[in-house]
Amino acid sequence: MSTHASLQHQVTELQHQVEVLTEQLMQSEKLASIGQLAAGVAHEINNPVGYIASNMTVLAEYSDSLIRLVRILSQRLNNDEAQSLLQQFDFAYLCDDLPKLVKESEEGLQRVIGIIRDLKDFSHLEDAEFVLTDLHLGIQSTLNIVANELKYKAEVVCQFSQLPPVYCIPSQLNQVLLNLLVNAAQAIAQQGTITISTGFDAQWVWFSVADTGSGIAADKLEQIFQPFYTTKPKGQGTGLGLALSRSIIERHKGILDVVSEVGKGSCFTVKLPRIAKSPEPD
Repeated sequence: MSTHASLQHQVTELQHQVEVLTEQLMQSEKLASIGQLAAGVAHEINNPVGYIASNMTVLAEYSDSLIRLVRILSQRLNNDEAQSLLQQFDFAYLCDDLPKLVKESEEGLQRVIGIIRDLKDFSHLEDAEFVLTDLHLGIQSTLNIVANELKYKAEVVCQFSQLPPVYCIPSQLNQVLLNLLVNAAQAIAQQGTITISTGFDAQWVWFSVADTGSGIAADKLEQIFQPFYTTKPKGQGTGLGLALSRSIIERHKGILDVVSEVGKGSCFTVKLPRIAKSPEPD
């Protein structure tokens, strides 16, 4: 190959790399915007959801009162007339079904309230302060956020130990866990298992995310933490998630490790120092 052709080839390769990096940066910005939008939406719908929840409580009380009222009034009619009216409006079925509908609506609404709360907690990246935190609360909050992503791909198994609190930035650890859970789900072709474990010793407090997915080749294990490196199809990943996750954990003076076997799955472990004070600011 001539020198000119070689240079042309290098230029073409560089142009391609610039295009890929530009696309991935744009995708990263979109994800950040989506996070801000989610926080804004959570804030905006918090108030109407609040008074709907209050109304549901009153509605449950009103429905109980109306059922009791109809029963009392029916006792003042002759038996045939009362039975005719009760059957006409299928009163027995209404008495059985109405409380169930109200209860299911209340449960669904509480689920929405929980998601809103978790979205608000999860999106508080600007509140970047180290605080004493229960890691299990953050894990549960993040599981609520990503439940829809996981439920069609994997059974989630939690193996929790009793943990001491740690100094950390909870929202950033939530972001790391979210990345690990989404990656685990995407590594599973059909249906598998994702296991979240926690533990501690004299030096570290940790959590791990293990999956029964496709696994990662040994020669790729360090590459996966490089910015913009991804094995996912175009449009499914920016290649920034693990790089940002390791950066966050390093800021916490911790360690993000992975062990993996092709065809059997991967296990990512986050270790945080078990210390009595927060790390020094950068």
